[in-house]
Amino acid sequence: MLYTNRIYRVLHRLPLAILLSVALMLVAAGASQAADIDPKAHPTEFIEAVADNALSIVKEEQDTIIDGDLESIRQMVDEHVLPYVNMEKTTRLATGRYWRQASAEQQQKLVEAFMGTLIRTYSSAFKGIDQKTRLQLKPFRGDPDADDVVVRSTLVQGNGQTVDVDYRMENTPDGWKIYDINAEGIWLIQNYRNQFAEQISKNGIDGLIDALNKRNLEP
Repeated sequence: MLYTNRIYRVLHRLPLAILLSVALMLVAAGASQAADIDPKAHPTEFIEAVADNALSIVKEEQDTIIDGDLESIRQMVDEHVLPYVNMEKTTRLATGRYWRQASAEQQQKLVEAFMGTLIRTYSSAFKGIDQKTRLQLKPFRGDPDADDVVVRSTLVQGNGQTVDVDYRMENTPDGWKIYDINAEGIWLIQNYRNQFAEQISKNGIDGLIDALNKRNLEP
């Protein structure tokens, strides 16, 4: 089963833009603000800038989100989130040892299918964003010049509910890239790794790709 009830209940509360900028998400948004994001800034400053930008976009595009326009949501993610995410690494680590068994074509299809799965899973969570939703960064622990760091935060929703979110990032020549997220104690990659392994062991890489794509097409 590709979706466990526990992970869906937890992750359903998080906007995709927060996750993949999760990214993961103030008042102003758009390309001009996105251009101000410095991927080589201090880790917490980077997360804050990307998250604030994504949050503002979600707030401005509520009509599109409420209508459930997945294609428009994907365009927002492509423009404002994916430049700061290493989706290939996320998929590779979630696939585990099976990644090396996949052809280059299968790997690309798997990345695209997984991206579609995440967008579909989180699209309805956008509806919980209001003008009071904000991301609150916690004190940074670690070396800001390290190759791999974790930034801790709390997503505070307008109704007072909070979700603890940790972002794992790698330091690349182009700056920080997010590749994993911990929502209330559940790491995204680890959760999907177990589910992917089960599917691949039964039906192979193509079977996993087909299962993800089939799920993505369901109404």
